[in-house]
Amino acid sequence: MTIVALGINHKTASVDLREKVAFSAEQLDRALQQLTMQDEFAESVIVSTCNRTEIYCSLESGTPEQVLQWLAEFHCLDIEELADNVYSYDHNDAIAHLMKVACGLDSLVLGEPQILGQIKQAYASAKKNGGVGVLFERLFQRTFSVAKQVRTETNIGASAVSVAYAAVNLAKHIYGQLNNTSVLLIGAGETIELVARHIHQHSPKSMTVANRTLDRARNLADEFAAGVISLAQLPEQLANADIVISSTASTLPIIGKGVVEQALRTRKNKPMLFIDIAVPRDIESQVAELDDAYLYSVDDLQAIVSENMATRELAAQQAQSIIAAKVEEFASWLKSLDSLDMIRDYRNEVTQTKEQLLERALSQLASGKEPDKVMVELANKLTNRLMHAPTKAIKDAAEKGELGQLAQMKKMLGINQE
Repeated sequence: MTIVALGINHKTASVDLREKVAFSAEQLDRALQQLTMQDEFAESVIVSTCNRTEIYCSLESGTPEQVLQWLAEFHCLDIEELADNVYSYDHNDAIAHLMKVACGLDSLVLGEPQILGQIKQAYASAKKNGGVGVLFERLFQRTFSVAKQVRTETNIGASAVSVAYAAVNLAKHIYGQLNNTSVLLIGAGETIELVARHIHQHSPKSMTVANRTLDRARNLADEFAAGVISLAQLPEQLANADIVISSTASTLPIIGKGVVEQALRTRKNKPMLFIDIAVPRDIESQVAELDDAYLYSVDDLQAIVSENMATRELAAQQAQSIIAAKVEEFASWLKSLDSLDMIRDYRNEVTQTKEQLLERALSQLASGKEPDKVMVELANKLTNRLMHAPTKAIKDAAEKGELGQLAQMKKMLGINQE
């Protein structure tokens, strides 16, 4: 039995090729059912996300090349193009890779937690379609346990490593809890969408999206039950916000010092936090000169991100040590399966020999043969049968001068070492 991991990810392939190899929900069930019907693939799990597609298989007699062939045929792709962009691991390397992926060590953002949930979902889909047996049940449960241990014992996910996440963490650090704050988000692009997702998890009192195009703002706001205003409404609405986070493509500042002064007067100098993650800036730098206005730029956040990345890199090294130990544990368990199979086969063979000779002895007794002669014959034949294979192995090892093997057989047979 060989465990194989074959995949394609953000490090090895373009977005275009990753999209072609990805499995939709409908395709995933069909793919797993196909794999379970093939004799070469004993167990199979497919992990498919926007950044990676990976197939984990336990192979009875197949090879990684057969997994690649199947993947190319399923998606009607040229196998040569695919071969240039995939990676594959087997045995302990495949086990280690799965654990690293689950811990976020192979992700675009080091230590990101979403991948663990995606692997759990992939495992559940495979189990539903008959792709998970005893081996993968143990492997994936052990992987989930390792990921939990890494999260608990290291700082792999403790620090913000994206500007959007850092912005929200900064706001949370200043305000403590965000459930009593009103948040104004300026812009409706990808960065603001990420900020909105992180902010929404902290249940702010209110959230408003301001954008030049109202339709685009509404598309984002509807997802988070947020309000919508136009950029022209900012001067009159700014005073309602405790936290302002801005990221637009404007070439000129959207919020000036004068507008903030007016907002602070309306708020009776109740403090405001401004986080400007746009390049060029959306908020005039002079805003920082005002009492009760606290302005942070993208450079401030990048410094936080860089420091936190260093923390995660150290945590990743600690995680690698944990994973290495767990891979060894799993490999030992796999070896024990081999020994259990050997013990079972040997026990079956001995039992079969015993039953054959016992049946003969009982037949002899039934025909009237003297019991003592039957017992002696039974003992002699049983001894000879059980000694035949070990005796032949000892003679062969002696003739070849394999002293180490002879010593091992002596120990295995329990022969007195003295």
